[in-house]
Amino acid sequence: MKNTNELKIRVYYEDTDCGNVVYYANYLRYMERGRTELLRDLGVELSAYHEKGFAFAVAEANVKYKQSAHYNDLLTVTTSVKDVTSATMIFYTEVSREGMLLACGEIKAACVNLASGRPARLPVEIAEALKKAI
Repeated sequence: MKNTNELKIRVYYEDTDCGNVVYYANYLRYMERGRTELLRDLGVELSAYHEKGFAFAVAEANVKYKQSAHYNDLLTVTTSVKDVTSATMIFYTEVSREGMLLACGEIKAACVNLASGRPARLPVEIAEALKKAI
């Protein structure tokens, strides 16, 4: 089982500010894509769990910005599972360009029951897949 996901993302003009530098909030979008692809690699299709009444909401985001990315850069987004509890998942993601770390962060996502909007236990198969990936 693969315990990290590596995703290539090209920086488009729409990702940048007026100085052709990636707008800081877009790193969160890149990290979201990395988490989604890692979960897919682990056999977890988020849409299937939405149909079962579960959603996964970001409860905490901690991002450290090291260097700027620019228009047309090809970025590598590397995501791994850091921790799993009964109701949450913590992911660690690095965004780099040609081996240079640009940003890194931890995202804590909580399982939520869509009907009630309340926290819920992670489905067993998700928890097991994530624990194997640590």
